Amino acid sequence: MRAIYLRQRFYLLCTIVCVVFALGLALPAFYFIGWIALFSLIAALAIDGLLVFREKNGINAHRSVADRLSNGDENPIEVFIENRYSFPVKVNVIDEIPHQFQRRDVGWDMDVSPGHQKILKYALRPVKRGEYHFGALNVFASTRIGLIERRFRFNIDHLVKVYPSYMQMRKYGFAAIHQKLQQFGLKRQRRLGHTMEFEQIKEYVPGDDRRSINWKATGRRNTLMLNQFRDERSQQIFNVIDKGRLMRAPFEGLSLFDYAVNSSLVLSFIAINKHDKAGLISFSHRMSSYVPAAKKRSQMKLIQDALYHQRTKYLDANFERLGVFISRQIRQRSLLLIYTNFESLSGLERQLPYLKALAKKHVVVAIFFQNSGLQSLLNRKTTSLREVYHQTLAEKLLHEKQLIVKRLKQSGIHAVLTRPQDLTVNTINKYLELKGKGVI
Repeated sequence: MRAIYLRQRFYLLCTIVCVVFALGLALPAFYFIGWIALFSLIAALAIDGLLVFREKNGINAHRSVADRLSNGDENPIEVFIENRYSFPVKVNVIDEIPHQFQRRDVGWDMDVSPGHQKILKYALRPVKRGEYHFGALNVFASTRIGLIERRFRFNIDHLVKVYPSYMQMRKYGFAAIHQKLQQFGLKRQRRLGHTMEFEQIKEYVPGDDRRSINWKATGRRNTLMLNQFRDERSQQIFNVIDKGRLMRAPFEGLSLFDYAVNSSLVLSFIAINKHDKAGLISFSHRMSSYVPAAKKRSQMKLIQDALYHQRTKYLDANFERLGVFISRQIRQRSLLLIYTNFESLSGLERQLPYLKALAKKHVVVAIFFQNSGLQSLLNRKTTSLREVYHQTLAEKLLHEKQLIVKRLKQSGIHAVLTRPQDLTVNTINKYLELKGKGVI
């Protein structure tokens, strides 16, 4: 689709011509100059229009964006602009990004030489899962005369879907495969009292344990070969996500629920790569979704598709119903990573009987959130009695979180109290710790 627009320079020159004609009322010489200026402007306009419309497809452009965007991450977008005219052009590029981002600054001005291509790069960080519609990629092209702009439109109404953070999944998953999780703050865990069985001989990759090098295979292949082992028995790992109202609280654009969704996706990927079975349960006032634990190749897609449609509710989560569901559906002893949020000790006490019942048959880890805003409030200098009161209240609330951790441990339930931004790292650390100690 093409359209023509008159540029600001044209209106400026029209104003100058009008002023010259106005001066001609007092000085006849300006009247003659005004006619010369008018005909010159018309001629320049005609030449400019002829140049800019001479080529049917003078500009070619397209937007390169993945079919899926990663929620909570910076997703790279590329715009390719090609000048097919035989002369240099000035272009103004405006990309109509989805309305969810509420941005109107995605635009560029540049000069493009004939036959050349330019690549523009920017990034978008979605904070909600769902469908996102890109509008048109608008390119306004003009010559050096600069009186007329011709509009080209590309990639009209491009739909992409925003999924849970698969970028984090790939980042941590790749590091797990190559034994480099420590670079993300993950602790090296030592496995105690476990048995290993031989799986395969594979080519050595930097970061692998050199003690497992197979020297006979290395001699035959003339390259370092490694014995790869795996745990003798796979364990069931379930990410259990609370969709109640307390998980709606926002932090840096994402809700606590979305942090839990992203973390559970990463942990499932790592668990499967460590030959465990990963599953998913989500619940609010009633049960929502259930993906039985498995370690087949298609399992990650099942989990990702299940997480894509999840939304929080305005009601409190029903832990009693969760307990009944798990007792019926999960017979084998499993690791239950329950993502929730306890704001007070009394809130925990209401749910504690159901958590203790689960802990009798399974390994239960309660994962809940620390209020980062309260911690930053404590670090401020006080200048008034009101601020002292606020700090005292913040300290009380933070202390209550520690009491919740203590109460959970007394009840035989593992606890992870974490800041939202540290959720993934701390959850993986807990999983590796329990696996290293042979608890699961």
